[in-house]
Amino acid sequence: MNIALRRASLRTVLSIGIFVAAVFVISVIVWQGFAAHGAPDPMQPNTSPTVAFLDIGVLVFREGLECILVLAAITASMSGNKRGYRRPVAIGAAVAFVATLITWFIAVGIVGQLTESVPALDLQAATGLLAVVVLLVIMNWFFHKIYWGGWIRAHNRRRKSLLADASSADISRRSLQWGLVLLGFTSLYREGFEVVLFLQSYNLRLGGGVVLKGALLGLILSGMVAVLTFVLQQRLPYRKMLITTGVLLGLVLLVMVGEQAQEMQLAHWISRTEISWAANLIPPWMGMWFAVFPTYETMIAQLLAALLVVGSYFAARTWRAAPPAETAELVRAAEPQANHAIVGRLETVP
Repeated sequence: MNIALRRASLRTVLSIGIFVAAVFVISVIVWQGFAAHGAPDPMQPNTSPTVAFLDIGVLVFREGLECILVLAAITASMSGNKRGYRRPVAIGAAVAFVATLITWFIAVGIVGQLTESVPALDLQAATGLLAVVVLLVIMNWFFHKIYWGGWIRAHNRRRKSLLADASSADISRRSLQWGLVLLGFTSLYREGFEVVLFLQSYNLRLGGGVVLKGALLGLILSGMVAVLTFVLQQRLPYRKMLITTGVLLGLVLLVMVGEQAQEMQLAHWISRTEISWAANLIPPWMGMWFAVFPTYETMIAQLLAALLVVGSYFAARTWRAAPPAETAELVRAAEPQANHAIVGRLETVP
């Protein structure tokens, strides 16, 4: 009874903390939106540091949430006498986190060397284009239907194969440990690598300070979910969380595409055609906060990005097939640690 009350209290405190944080963030956005006067200098970074901080935090949290769901699905059946198998999976995830940090410094070094030989505007446009591509992949519902769902099933097949071989003594204990470490490593490093690629554009334009703050925000939120999932074994509304972060990432995508189109205009990669009637309708702060500029190129680019994401969602619904038998088995196995109704439809969430 005391444990139930303690968990209920923790949920209440967490809900209040999230509500207070949301109110604070919204207040800052509204205040800066009214306080900002005039469009930013197009030769300077277009993104407000606060906007970048929130964008990065949302993306890191989204990728962290997906990683937690994969790890929860892998370790859900590791209970009782199999509980010791969770440790090598956790070690593999920790090694992947360190490898992600190393990858970050390697990527920053490569981009830094390129700045010595490539014009700043061209490099900024190139890294921004890479970030948009990464975000489009993350936002693509059809891609997640096929690739991400298959990624989860492949990890669970590998986990079942390792444990089955261990039960039949076909592999040594050392081989089993290394296999589980590799399983945990690949579960986290894929998400970390995507984040590293995405953040290069922000690091080039705004510096490492803003990137660090945004990444820490995402990691803190991911850590809270991880504690509730693996330590307190709470059934969280994963589907609602994924959908909410998906909507937020959709807004981030539209902002990034608008900025990217403007940067390509500045680098003379594409033309710039002003919309005279829209220039008086769009206030300057719309360009700073939402990258809405009165040019045909930027608006068409944002429209195409929105159509691509929405189209991929309906394509995924059209091509949706009956869930395979192993997905149903995954639902039963993950029930102690995750909401079985959510895990059973992991491949259908963005």
